[in-house]
Amino acid sequence: MTNPISADLQNRLQWSLLSLRVGVFIVMIMWTLDKFVNPAHSAGIFEKFYGISGSTDIVAYVLGALQLVLVLAFLAGIKKRLTYGIIFVMHGLSTLSSYNQYIDGFNNLLFFTAWPMWAACFALYLLRDQDVKFTIK
Repeated sequence: MTNPISADLQNRLQWSLLSLRVGVFIVMIMWTLDKFVNPAHSAGIFEKFYGISGSTDIVAYVLGALQLVLVLAFLAGIKKRLTYGIIFVMHGLSTLSSYNQYIDGFNNLLFFTAWPMWAACFALYLLRDQDVKFTIK
């Protein structure tokens, strides 16, 4: 038999999950907007971290548009299993693809911020059914 969660704890959990969702969204929307504002930067990232060369502005715009839909759906809590899962996998690939920066950690300290964000994405995925504050059903 499971213990019911008190209303106070449930409320605090919902606000905590909302804060994680909004925090992850802020980072993801900036990565998304970067594809539109500076598509050459996206091409450089694809080449340096993923080994994909020859990316064009059009590729950045298309990926940016797809990512924009995903990130907005994530913020709104739409299809949480799918959107939270894709965000978790995307950020995980980004985090793991930066492995060379972790080797020279003291010259790349900002790359380590990816790990707590990835943990936040994981927590959101695991607790997605509890994340109901300001979501679209």
